[in-house]
Amino acid sequence: MYAVLKIADQQVKVNKGLRLKVPKLDIEEGTKHQFSDVLLVSNEDGTIIGDPLVQGASVEATVVGHGRDKKVVVFKMKRRKKYRSRNGHRQYYTEIQVDDISLPN
Repeated sequence: MYAVLKIADQQVKVNKGLRLKVPKLDIEEGTKHQFSDVLLVSNEDGTIIGDPLVQGASVEATVVGHGRDKKVVVFKMKRRKKYRSRNGHRQYYTEIQVDDISLPN
């Protein structure tokens, strides 16, 4: 059984027990959060596709922690013009663990 969620304007495919990094959410560590923006739910019986969301479906997850990803180097250059620009960026993330996927009634 799996579901496709919309978390921080990104679509994420999750199943029970999965641990993943999503863009930073303002939720305390160790708390449970229920995501109701479910776009698709699939199980043994079939697939339910939302229009745009599946009514009554939700995914419960526990916030494991917060952190920052590896540095991404942004390098720009124009040849023969003596222009070079180098910047670095580290994206904040929230690590969650999916506990349960509930289907609509």
